Amino acid sequence: MKPTDFGYYLTGFLSKHLPGTVGLSPNTIMSYRDTFSIFLEFCSENRNITPDRLSLDNLNRKLVEEYLEWLEKTRKCIAATRNVRLSAFHSFCRYLQMELPDYIHQAQQILSIPVKRTKKISVEYITLDAMKFLLGKPDKTTKEGRRDIVLVSLLYDSGARVQELADLKVGNIRTTFPPTVKLTGKGNKSRIVPLMKPMAELLKQYLKENSLTEPYTFDYPLFSNRSKNKLTRAGITYIVRKYASAAIKDAPELFPDKLSPHCFRHSKAIHLLQSGVNLVYIRDFLGHVDIQTTEIYARIDGEMKRKALEKSSNNVVSDNLPAWQNNAGLMNWLKSLGK
Repeated sequence: MKPTDFGYYLTGFLSKHLPGTVGLSPNTIMSYRDTFSIFLEFCSENRNITPDRLSLDNLNRKLVEEYLEWLEKTRKCIAATRNVRLSAFHSFCRYLQMELPDYIHQAQQILSIPVKRTKKISVEYITLDAMKFLLGKPDKTTKEGRRDIVLVSLLYDSGARVQELADLKVGNIRTTFPPTVKLTGKGNKSRIVPLMKPMAELLKQYLKENSLTEPYTFDYPLFSNRSKNKLTRAGITYIVRKYASAAIKDAPELFPDKLSPHCFRHSKAIHLLQSGVNLVYIRDFLGHVDIQTTEIYARIDGEMKRKALEKSSNNVVSDNLPAWQNNAGLMNWLKSLGK
């Protein structure tokens, strides 16, 4: 079967251009790949165009817009997800403009599709007491439970993203003083994160119990399932939500209705800020490129302080003041300032 021009250029885009020329991380490339996998599914089911028949002649602004609308209405994707999928098409079209000049006009039409405005997403976090309660949920008497204790504790203590935790290898952990973990985040950028002493002790016991202390195990995944395969992002999310659901059921007053794994990262940042840690250090701890991203936690903490002050009964300022608008002398003086 003769390959289509769409298949030819998409393969070059995903397998050569993104990793070799642009230097994107494997996780970002996987996201782009998923975008086009879902697009092929859309074309096959809704436009009767099978992958082996899809050509660049079919790829136009109208088709991409219909795909984006289908994502929102049929697959119930939020605007942010729609924008991620659109960014993959924008990147592909910029690649096509360089590789295939005849396609420039169609590419520019797709590039002109604007991103959609998204709602401001609130930062989800829980208190220190709530986090302690949640981390106590795994069963310490089972090997799987002990693994889960280490997993959820490290997710919080390191402020790691779920994918960063999934990608951890044994060699990324240092349990001797000073204990640290090496996390590799967005754009393949790595950072060294310090760990608290109790976390280091948990890791030391975990590595010993699972025979992960020998040098030949340094390339083994830190967390694996019963089949000894690396825990995936979905697997870690399942574990976190299992204990989160148990904690919410037992102490609903401490938690929101739902708790995502990313809440651990947000909560760690808030707790560091409340402990007096400088915002610059929190930025480096979380692996943010721009401190403006980190400043959201300062604004949240500021709002928390304001609410606490409002609840305080130590208010000595009275609002029982004379109406200065009725003071003719004062009003005349104010008017004279503008002359």
